[in-house]
Amino acid sequence: MDTKLDAIDRRILAELQSDGTLSVDQLSVRVGLSRNACWRRVRVLEDQGVITGRVALVDAERLGLGLSVFILIRTSNHDPEWLARFREAATSFPEITGVYRMSGDLDYVLRARVADVKAYDRLYQRLIAKVPLSDVSASFVMEEIKETTVVPVEIR
Repeated sequence: MDTKLDAIDRRILAELQSDGTLSVDQLSVRVGLSRNACWRRVRVLEDQGVITGRVALVDAERLGLGLSVFILIRTSNHDPEWLARFREAATSFPEITGVYRMSGDLDYVLRARVADVKAYDRLYQRLIAKVPLSDVSASFVMEEIKETTVVPVEIR
């Protein structure tokens, strides 16, 4: 669903994605609105589901989770029961930070954050114990060149 946003809405989104800790007063100054008008716009963006939450971003390496892994999955089973089990399994592990159903040669790609290869193997063992998978491989990130949570907001 494409929500109609004007330039001020887009500036609000850009500012909040840059710094989610901004107070309404600070945000209103940055986007050129009164405090109340800015607050109302933020509330509408939240009510419409454009703003889905506000979080603190943490440095995974400082938490001992320095290895980023992409888990590539192919399966021969596509029935609803298997899919329900897979969804439950894949979303139940906090190490798995993204789950994507794919087009093309791969069925699913999972993104995970773990301490090291041994921690990945423990995650793998727990995952395959919960749901049967035909073909699983992993690619370990050697260098993170760009990692962002920012959704591009074109300001018109």
